[in-house]
Amino acid sequence: MEFVPLDAPSTPLQRRPTGLAEFDRALGGGLVPGSAILMSGDPGIGKSTLLLQAAAKVAKDGGGAVYVSGEEASAQVRMRAARLGLADAPVKLAAATSVRDILTTLGEMETPSLLVIDSIQTMHSDTIEGAAGTVSQVRGCAFELIRFAKQTGCALVLVGHVTKDGSIAGPRVLEHMVDVVMAFEGERSHQYRILRALKNRFGAVDEIGVFAMAGDGLEEVGNPSTLFLSGRDEPLAGSAVFPAVEGTRPVLVEIQALIVKLQSGATPRRSVVGWDNSRLAMLLAVLESRCGLNFSSAEVYLNVAGGYRLVDPAADLAVAAALISALADKPLPANSISLGEISLAGEIRPVAHGGLRLREAAKLGFKIGFGPEDSSASSSALNYHALKKLPDLVDRIIARA
Repeated sequence: MEFVPLDAPSTPLQRRPTGLAEFDRALGGGLVPGSAILMSGDPGIGKSTLLLQAAAKVAKDGGGAVYVSGEEASAQVRMRAARLGLADAPVKLAAATSVRDILTTLGEMETPSLLVIDSIQTMHSDTIEGAAGTVSQVRGCAFELIRFAKQTGCALVLVGHVTKDGSIAGPRVLEHMVDVVMAFEGERSHQYRILRALKNRFGAVDEIGVFAMAGDGLEEVGNPSTLFLSGRDEPLAGSAVFPAVEGTRPVLVEIQALIVKLQSGATPRRSVVGWDNSRLAMLLAVLESRCGLNFSSAEVYLNVAGGYRLVDPAADLAVAAALISALADKPLPANSISLGEISLAGEIRPVAHGGLRLREAAKLGFKIGFGPEDSSASSSALNYHALKKLPDLVDRIIARA
């Protein structure tokens, strides 16, 4: 073993673009030579389609690309490539599950720039006991493939299956072995797909790339806000817009609330799609305790439009605005956005990247903003209303004619 000083002179690694700007954004700028990427996602979400499109673009750009499928025959992959309009791409295809055969073949040819293994759970090594997909097989096969990538400078992408609760199948050490862990998310009932970086040794985490599923494959969505804000021709009661931030990208999403008042003494229902159920319960308690609103005798339905999943605490104020608007049956001001974290005392706290969120909203044509006191709000083109406590928002909504 030889030790190398940290300040030793070396040639910096050059990232290779995949040809898909949204994919490169999630990666942090492109493929790093010798890196190992683990991509997971639900069955049928589009992982193989995305990687086949990326491999085709890398191959057409002059970099070698190898696509190894352990789940499909080569003819089936070629059929899918023809449907995507990629039949002329010089991608080398193979249907194999033996890691020894794959590495032997790769050692006899020019090292590709991109190697896709679809999927790691189907790979098998004859030096390890157990069937393909077991913990020992997944760990051993991944180790051999990652070692090949580090030695040759080939960018390796491993497709990983997920369990029924959404976590990556196999040993957790698999996520520690790779350099980048990506999750391909989305609902089958919606056309959008989000590629999210959960771990990235070469870039920022929580960066996302947004795609839309079309008949000829995945299309990039450069401005995802237009995807999640469609159909807003006129303001409706119970609808609020929240400027979310994913990594360095602001995304405006619509939050919808519906309040159904009950006549009998039945237990009211609370239904949430795209947000945390327990946080909704906390917010309803704050609205009842600090603002005097009554939700205990009504059913509450909350939905984040477009199938988007919100985890940002800055969405508290937008959710509260949608609930208040639905309860009062009064629309929020047209072209308005809301952001802010709400405490149990009903105070509205500042949020991260407030100026970035407001500037993106102003760029998309929004005129009014509601949120906490924020010095960065003065740099935006919005008519910004700073709120200290949640009752201030209630008064503004209830007082509307």
